[in-house]
Amino acid sequence: MTEQTPEDGPAATDEEPETPTRDEPEQAVDDAEASDPASTEPAADGAASTGPEPADSEPAEPESTEPESTEPESTEPDADPTPGVPDDDNLDVPEDVATYDRFKKMDGAQYERVNEFLRDRTYITAREWAIARLCSDFRTETGVEMTKIGENLPELVPFMTDTYTPQAVNQARSAFEDKIRTAGATFLYGAMCDFFTAEELDDVMYEATEVAKFLLEVEGVNLSVEEELEAEERISSVMREVREASSELREQEE
Repeated sequence: MTEQTPEDGPAATDEEPETPTRDEPEQAVDDAEASDPASTEPAADGAASTGPEPADSEPAEPESTEPESTEPESTEPDADPTPGVPDDDNLDVPEDVATYDRFKKMDGAQYERVNEFLRDRTYITAREWAIARLCSDFRTETGVEMTKIGENLPELVPFMTDTYTPQAVNQARSAFEDKIRTAGATFLYGAMCDFFTAEELDDVMYEATEVAKFLLEVEGVNLSVEEELEAEERISSVMREVREASSELREQEE
């Protein structure tokens, strides 16, 4: 047998033994994380627990874009921004119409009520009464201002709600005149035909005077007691003269 010498040991090779590289532990860690399902969650979740809450955890209410009112609501009507300046609606109203207050006592009255009162005591209507008075008040040297009366009728008379054409004003005026003439002829005939006694005729005159006086007071005419008594005495005197003259006329014809 031959002795082995160190030189006779295993044959040396030129290949160096493999040493683990630095990437292998990281690869092993990646493999381990891939095999663990829990490791698929992001690592930032742990740090997020100590930070601010996620933005989508609870939706925030949208902020209102309308500014909040700090002034209390006022229940009083707004003050006139231009005191002393007439409204646009009154710019075209003539001065004499704006100051006309003949029927101011009729504010709030309804046409139907006024008309009913007049029809129960006279032959005229509320329309004819109002326009007859207006024709008397708006008479000029050249005639009655029918256009002004018709265009401003609601401003002149509270219970009249519509405007009138000049033709309609003239028609109401003519109707009033015809009824007065007819009523006058009727009354005068009753006084002259000896149908009424002297006392009965006085009663008729008293009732007629009271109705006429009431209408004048509604129009704003203030009559004193002395003026009322004087007017009644004059009317009674005239009617007595009419009755006496009529009696004499009948005697002559017989």
